[in-house]
Amino acid sequence: MTSIPAIARALQSTLLTVPAELERATGYCRRVSKLTGSAFVQTLVFGWLAEPAASLQALCQVAADVGVTVSPQGLDQRFGPASAALLQAVLETALERVVASEPVAVALLQRFPAVFLLDSTTITLPDPLAEVWVGCGGHWARTSRAALKATVRLDLVTGRLEGPLLSAGRAPDQTSPAQHWPLPAGALRIGDLGFWRLDVLAEIRAQQAHFLSRLHVQTVVFRAGERTRLDLEDWLACQSDDALELDVELGQHARIPARLLALRVPTAVAATRRTTIRTDARRNHQSPSQRNLARADWTLLVTSVPAAELAVGEAAVLLRARWQIELLFKLWKSAGGLTSWRSRNPDRILCEVYAKLLAMVLQHWLLLTGGWQTPARSLPRLAHTIRTHLILLFAVLGRLRALTATLHRLAAALARLRPSDRRRRHPSTAQLLQKPDLSRLA
Repeated sequence: MTSIPAIARALQSTLLTVPAELERATGYCRRVSKLTGSAFVQTLVFGWLAEPAASLQALCQVAADVGVTVSPQGLDQRFGPASAALLQAVLETALERVVASEPVAVALLQRFPAVFLLDSTTITLPDPLAEVWVGCGGHWARTSRAALKATVRLDLVTGRLEGPLLSAGRAPDQTSPAQHWPLPAGALRIGDLGFWRLDVLAEIRAQQAHFLSRLHVQTVVFRAGERTRLDLEDWLACQSDDALELDVELGQHARIPARLLALRVPTAVAATRRTTIRTDARRNHQSPSQRNLARADWTLLVTSVPAAELAVGEAAVLLRARWQIELLFKLWKSAGGLTSWRSRNPDRILCEVYAKLLAMVLQHWLLLTGGWQTPARSLPRLAHTIRTHLILLFAVLGRLRALTATLHRLAAALARLRPSDRRRRHPSTAQLLQKPDLSRLA
């Protein structure tokens, strides 16, 4: 666990020391200025963390609290390529720090030293920023020529956040450097199908770690030790049980050992899946895949975790937990205002995106002081409590002992928050992680 004094020092370094060290190297400050790099970063981070839609006038009030008097026009003039470079550099420096909480008290998660969720989210930017971050084409209102992709890895056990690693919006997840972030022995990585690569799965196994994923439809599957390809659709059609597992090897040449887990879905779910498959095919002027249609009755997973360590139902619950990272992205975009701004100036928008990403990383650090240990945590409630303490943190940022004491009070407030209500008919992910058997009732 990262101690609260260590988090206090990390906050001071990120918001005070690092901007001062980088302001000249990034070109932000070429001469003496009252709005120093540190003051600028603090103004934007605290201003937009407290109020994501804060106006220039509101940000100037924050700057005044830092001790800098600046007009809205003067602040607006500071938004440029050099300011964006400073904010990006401070963000990258912050991401080098490791901040984690005590392991969450969930037996299923504690079977592994870490349970990493890997995913990305895209932020659409105005077309003029295509020179900085290339998108996938289109226009601003839909799919702009400019877009930024943020890739994140979240550990469900300790809450440790790695990233956001920034890349161009058009860059595929499969080629992300995050694919190759090291894993401790025994850890479990749960990835979206966008990250599916057989060589990466082999790399995970070489580190003596484990993977859990849905099975990619185009992957060749063999029964373990056999040379003939398994006709998965025919095999499934002959099964009468609702939960199956089979030792297999993945890939025509890779032959990666794994367990294939198959869970039959309700008839209504299968029908909805087939409707979606046909609709997507019509939209793309294609015929629906017969393989996809045949597999619609099943959820197919593959994992390298031995059966003695992870049952089929437990694997399904862990895969469902992947949506926790989607909830994190939702928090960043809705409550954090990551995809909204009050300007058409591309440079100011880019500065705002970097500042808000930095604010979300710092918010996550604060959340880990006392909010992660409760399995049924509510991220919006935790974020709201953090915002109510911002003025206190802001006031003591430069005094380590006072900042540490304030963080202890924040940790106590986060720990006192009431967990989310338990649901009977549709158990939450937190309930399922604690009692995987409830998934039969969901």
